[in-house]
Order: sequence, then structure tokens, then C-alpha cells
Amino acid sequence: MIAGAGLSSIAIKRYFAAEFEPMRYLTILFFLAMTADAFGWGATGHRATGHIADQYLTSKARKKIASVLGQESLAMVSTWMDEIRSDSTYDYAITWHYTTIPDGKKYEDVASKPDGQVVAMIEKFITDLKSRKLSKKQELETLKMLVHLVGDIHQPLHVGRPGDRGGNDVKVKWFRNESNLHRVWDTEMIDDTKLSYTELAASLGQPDKATVKKWQAASVRDWAHESMTLRPQVYDIGNGNLGYQYSYRYFSYAKQRMLQAGIRLAGVLNQIYGK
Repeated sequence: MIAGAGLSSIAIKRYFAAEFEPMRYLTILFFLAMTADAFGWGATGHRATGHIADQYLTSKARKKIASVLGQESLAMVSTWMDEIRSDSTYDYAITWHYTTIPDGKKYEDVASKPDGQVVAMIEKFITDLKSRKLSKKQELETLKMLVHLVGDIHQPLHVGRPGDRGGNDVKVKWFRNESNLHRVWDTEMIDDTKLSYTELAASLGQPDKATVKKWQAASVRDWAHESMTLRPQVYDIGNGNLGYQYSYRYFSYAKQRMLQAGIRLAGVLNQIYGK
């Protein structure tokens, strides 16, 4: 207590510095965790993808998934893998969110020495979940990670080219504010819609059955290749001052990728839990 203690202003400053230093330290750690480089879609985009997937599940798959997730939905667990970045226990998973593939190459060209493991981990998680050999805790965490990574691989800059850390080193301005290309695709184009994740999901449309079947027939490596093919659009940044024009030209691609991610996630989960 300092009230009535007759402390000098210097002493008071020192008191508050000592008293709140741990809180300041935790706050810094929190913001460092929340601004990590490889986020994909941001919370709204990931949750929209999970929400879409839920609408395309078979009744059997939905029931089994509910038994694994309990009271949580696919939408809400979709951000868990970003949330655990603040827990050093999960540092081993940092490189699972992305992969780097040079222009003109395929995943197979870098698979033996990958920079980032999103393709390999999605394939592994699907196999592991199908095996039915995981403990309850392992199944829960694996399912949450799979939900997240299917979203990540559909964000074009999570299948990045070498040299710019998935667009994080490509400095741009977003409506005159300092930003980077990765952040523009992860969150800023999405957040500027001012839509909730359910509203965003509804705005992405509903493809016909033939399109759903075609999208779900594609492999994980096909998903990665599709993200690579969007590089000409993603990197069409001119002088780096981005805003309405860039969003008008290219947000439709982000919307399609989120929709594809949700529908494909449902297809994978139906294979795992719908049999």
C-alpha cells in the first residue's frame, strides 16, 4: 500500500515499475505470440472454414466428431493451433503451418528436405485419425490441428516461394497503414468486410454438387499446387500501396480458397468419421 505513506514521486514510480513489471512482461509475450509470422486466414477466416465444413458433414461423421470435440464446434477449434503458439510445449509445431516451394517446382521436388511441413502433416494426420489407434487426447489434438492446417494450406502464402517468409518480408501499406503481404491475405482483406465468421461463410456461396465432388476429389498436394498458381495475383502489388483496388481484384480468390478449404475439410472428415 502507498496511500498516506509520504513517498516521493520517484519512489512511487519505482514502486509501480516493480509491481507491474511481471504484468508488462506477460503483455509483451502475449502480443509477440499474437503477431507470429505464419498465421493463416486469421480467426474469422479459419472459423468460416470450420463453419462451412460442418454444413457438408454426413450425419454419422457429425455425430462422431461431436463425441471427440464435446461442446466445441469445428469453427471454434479451427483457431486452436494458432492459440497454442504462446505455449512452448508446442514449439515443435511451428513449422507445420506452411511449406516453401520454388516457382516452377512441385512439392515432390522439396519433400525430402522441406522448409515447412504443412503438406506432410495433413497427410499424416489423416492417416493417424483413420487408424483409430490414437488416445482420446491425441485424437482431440490431431483433429484440431487438421482442421486448422486444411485452412492454412489454402491460404496462398502458406505455400510460399523462397526468400520472403511467405510474404511476411514483402512490406506494403494497407490503406496507408504499415503492413506486409502475408498479413493482407491472412486478416486485413477479411477484416475489412466487417463480417462475422458466420456471415463470411454465408457470403462465400454454395457450389453445385458437381463442383463439391470435384473439389473433394483433389489431393492434399493438389491443394498446395493450387495455392502456388495464385502467386501472380498475390504478388501483383504495384508500388505496395494497397487498398480498395487490390481487394476488388483479388479478394474473390481468397473467398474461393476459404470455401474450398471448408468443403474439402468436410470431405476428409467424412472419409475419417463417416464410415
